[in-house]
Amino acid sequence: MFKDKKIAFIGGGIMGEAMVRGLLGQDIVTADQIIVSDPWDKRREYLAEKFGIYTTGDNRETAEEGQVVVLSIKPQSLPYVLPEIRGHLRRGDLLMSIIAGVPIRKLADGAAHASVIRAMPNTPAQIGLGITVWTATDEVSDEHKGQAQAILGSLGEEIFVDQESYLDMATALSGSGPGYVFMMMEALIDAGVHLGFSRHIATQLVFQTMRGSIEYAEQSGKHVAELRNQVTSPGGTTAAALYHMEKGGLRTVISRGIWAAYQRSVELGQGEDIKGP
Repeated sequence: MFKDKKIAFIGGGIMGEAMVRGLLGQDIVTADQIIVSDPWDKRREYLAEKFGIYTTGDNRETAEEGQVVVLSIKPQSLPYVLPEIRGHLRRGDLLMSIIAGVPIRKLADGAAHASVIRAMPNTPAQIGLGITVWTATDEVSDEHKGQAQAILGSLGEEIFVDQESYLDMATALSGSGPGYVFMMMEALIDAGVHLGFSRHIATQLVFQTMRGSIEYAEQSGKHVAELRNQVTSPGGTTAAALYHMEKGGLRTVISRGIWAAYQRSVELGQGEDIKGP
């Protein structure tokens, strides 16, 4: 799939490094097929030493060398990067972006390139357990889609959607999702400490409970509501806890928070103001 091709990353930050690690770790490409550009000398030195790849501070060189060019930069860097790479992508190249909130049309117009893929990975991609939602312009070939699946699959699971609007939904649910999970974990750990556990033991209990619950739910194939009912005995401890969580509006708070994240994603990407519940 990548024979005689190079994958070029513009931006060697955390997510860029995660993709490089995944590609090399799964033997999808070799080190000499990867090039990374980054403005920081120490970052380039680190990546070159760790992975044996070629690094540079020149974004134009990176765009010219790669047949697949991945934008793995912060949104605020895009106004500087797009003019640099404009005109340096060939007709048969693929431009892929993992920049949150930046619509495909802005990428295509800014780079003067039609074959563009926009993807929304999440934080667990750093350890190969992420999930990425992605979409593509009509000009993206089946070969390029296969290459995108391989690259994004190196981060964990990937889901293709045929409408870009789903990317804003994914940003709110899975992209920002780890933040919600971490906050829930933090609250559970603090509650354990309040009960009298040491923070170390409370952390261990919460981590394994979260990990085991997720694995059990996935393997059972049952609806999560059914699983919740299984551990909620009438008049029992779980029932008492869930009563107060429902009374406090936990479901509503979570739903409203995710809706707010969705609204913000739309505002950042398109400048639109939408209304919801």
